[in-house]
Parts: sequence; structure tokens; C-alpha cells
Amino acid sequence: MNLLKHFMFAVLVCFAFTSSAQGLIIVANTNDNLKIEKRQVRDLFMGNNSQLSLQPIALSPSSETRFVFNTKIVGLTESRIQSYWTQMRFSGRRRPPKEFDSIEKVLAYLKSTPGSVAYIPSGTEIPSELTVIYQVD
Repeated sequence: MNLLKHFMFAVLVCFAFTSSAQGLIIVANTNDNLKIEKRQVRDLFMGNNSQLSLQPIALSPSSETRFVFNTKIVGLTESRIQSYWTQMRFSGRRRPPKEFDSIEKVLAYLKSTPGSVAYIPSGTEIPSELTVIYQVD
């Protein structure tokens, strides 16, 4: 059993290193020439930002891009994030971001919803209606 734990840990570490090479961009449907910092992105997607009136959109938990976002921006594992949102929903304080299962659906929603914001992989073609507000290499 101990050997299995070490093997699973090694697999996760390898996955983290290969996935973390993926860059991210944070795009929004806003007319403002807005640029934000990493802390603001984290706060926005964790429901802690009252200064920005943007609606965060997330990819489904099975998405590699979400794993990279959680690793590079939020700094928490998916299970810790799910636990956080369970507590927030139970207490009635906050609701998690709306989720979509593909980049295409995220972009379609962003284009049709002013004030929405999402993370997508670097290199994704950005529609002209959207603005890059933060970038992670």
C-alpha cells in the first residue's frame, strides 16, 4: 500500500510539471482597458473581490486548464477548492463560478455576457469582443 501511495504521488508530480508548462490568459467581456494582478484574479475566482464587478466563469473540474489555473493562480488543490465552495454555499455567503465543459462554450458565453471573465489556455484565439486582463506564462 505504501508503494502505491509513492507511485501515485510520483504520477501527480509528473502531471503537475507537464501541465504547469501551459500558460493561461484571463479574458473578460469589458469595455474598460482593465489590467489586474494575480491576487485580484485569485480573489475574483474565489468570491473575495468586491471591487471588480466581473462574473467569473470556470472550466469543469476535469479540465487540465482548470488544474493549471488552480495550481498557478489559486494555489489550492481541486478538493480544497470544492471544500471551500461547499462551506460558502452552506453558509449562504458566496456561490462558485458558473462552469462550462469546453473552451468553446466558455468563449461563447463570454462573448454574449458583458461583465463576464474566464481563464483559458495561452494561444487560444481571442474574439475581438474580449479583452486580455491578465496573463500567466
